[in-house]
Amino acid sequence: MRLSLANDLPETLSLRHFERFQRERVLERLRSLDERVRRQGLQSLHADDDLLIRIGMETDSQGRVTKNGYGVFSLSWQVPEHPEWPEMIAREAAELRARVRQAHRVNLRYLFWCGMGGSAEDKTMYQSVGLLRRGIRCYVVDSTDPAKLKWILEDIRRRDGRTLPEILRRALVVGMAMGMTSYEPVVNLEKLATLYDRHRLSSEANFLYMTLPGSLLDQFAAKRGYRRIELQPDGANTTAGRHSGPLTRGSLYPLALAGVDLRAWMNGAVLGDSQISTAWRLAAFLQAQSEAGRDKVTLLLPRRWKGAGIWTKQDFEESLGKSERFGIKIVVGERPKLANYRSPRDPRQDRVFLAVQASGEPHPDAAKITRLRLAGYPLAVLTVPANCLLSTYMQFIHYTVFGLAYLREMNFVTQPGVELYKSVAAEIHAEARQAGGIRQTQAWRQMMETTQRARFGRVTLYYHLLPQVNEARSLPAPERYARLLEQEIAAGRVRYGELTFFGDTRYWPRGVEALRVLNKGGEQLFRVRLRMPVDVYEGPAMNHSYHEMIIGHGGCFSTIVASLKQEELPAAGYTADYHLAQFLATQIALARRGRPVVALLLDDLEEESLASLAEFFHRAAAWWREPARRTVVAGAF
Repeated sequence: MRLSLANDLPETLSLRHFERFQRERVLERLRSLDERVRRQGLQSLHADDDLLIRIGMETDSQGRVTKNGYGVFSLSWQVPEHPEWPEMIAREAAELRARVRQAHRVNLRYLFWCGMGGSAEDKTMYQSVGLLRRGIRCYVVDSTDPAKLKWILEDIRRRDGRTLPEILRRALVVGMAMGMTSYEPVVNLEKLATLYDRHRLSSEANFLYMTLPGSLLDQFAAKRGYRRIELQPDGANTTAGRHSGPLTRGSLYPLALAGVDLRAWMNGAVLGDSQISTAWRLAAFLQAQSEAGRDKVTLLLPRRWKGAGIWTKQDFEESLGKSERFGIKIVVGERPKLANYRSPRDPRQDRVFLAVQASGEPHPDAAKITRLRLAGYPLAVLTVPANCLLSTYMQFIHYTVFGLAYLREMNFVTQPGVELYKSVAAEIHAEARQAGGIRQTQAWRQMMETTQRARFGRVTLYYHLLPQVNEARSLPAPERYARLLEQEIAAGRVRYGELTFFGDTRYWPRGVEALRVLNKGGEQLFRVRLRMPVDVYEGPAMNHSYHEMIIGHGGCFSTIVASLKQEELPAAGYTADYHLAQFLATQIALARRGRPVVALLLDDLEEESLASLAEFFHRAAAWWREPARRTVVAGAF
């Protein structure tokens, strides 16, 4: 791997950061700590012993270590010691196929992967880059929206013409959760198990799960008699969900079932000292840029890895989003347009660019990369060999994230912001069960009954959770939304936007169209008019993927979008109550941390409602054309 840096100003700062890794013998200490833990356990460790313990392990209030989080590196260091691992995983995958064949006399055809955030994003990435094209058809069930599972089953019926019992016989259902309180995979496993029961199909051979002992997932699946699989091939429990790829069973099983060369994949994740040093040189560059106020990292990937953006984003933001002082926003899904950026000479310019290119392969943004460099924007270009595997890229990113954590002296394995949202969702869901449904809860009634709302066509804006409001009630809803956004920008509290749709955007045609409308709206308003990045994605997957930075670091104007009319899957008894609890909890968690958040509730996802949503953002963007509004943005932050 080769890293070239352009416009690294001041260069001396990033060099000082980089020299710290050599001076403090970080790699040597990391390996020594790993050997010590594997040999002696955690009992001899204390948070005061070493910065590496404080940033890569979980500790109690007395500083005693309760969990080692360095499996992300330890597994790769163990690969040369365990040449049997590739064959072991391949045998286990073959056994899974054999169990389904023995139970139902059919071949395994479908993989339903039930997980959230780090337990799912690597599978989505593998699909998008073409690694799962053979052997099985993988469906990532990363939402509690009934539409997700409903339209997955519809997609299979449309493609293969099979009945639901025929589909279920040929399916492997995997639940994965690396947190004790993750409830989403439990919901989907429970609904899928209900389908097996209703069709009188044995499900033991079709279900397995990976989780921590005693977790919510473990409690549910163990009662059903489902098979629990150790996540790591070394039998340890030392990886966070987002660090489970590329070397845990949670990452390897889909690849094995798709016939990927596991030996090459595992060896690709074993980085040499020079590659690790390159990752830390990139971390030093990004840290220096962040200290200069340039913490919006626009990621430009090669064609082969175009689908790796969200996984990369999650690894950075969920790991490093805890500090209000330092942020690291990874901007993905954006076409580079210099007209949408502030001039490099503008002290408020907050962009830095990271381009990854494969040797011998034309980069889709090659011309723009050259223009960015010549214009004076800070730019890092990482060139990987033509035969570079995705596992190598993944491990390189892990080392880069660790490097930033080390320089910031920040723990990169915990996720307190995500835990806050999950606890709020659990409270609302428990109340819904007692009250007779989500629409009877206090949080739902507070939103529906507030006077701080505005109607536009078939869309309603709710802003009752904004910490400070000068609402300008005379304005129509789109202009009022723009006015609320203006206040946050003028106060210096907003530097980017978020448009998160709570609904399936992968399999459901209506959800796919809703995401298209939001992407266009985000482009018009945030990128073009405000020259700000905007995250446009699906919730609640977003909450596990990069909610940590929005809650922890701040600087975001969050717009949480949902449909009043929700899909259901009656055959599984699947309603949207928990999904809507997450929709409400996302807003409440942000508000509790003083983060600006509003909601947009559509009547439904029919054409008329989506047209109202599109017009809403068009008018909000048009409001910023006025000279007075442009002055607000020009003077912000």
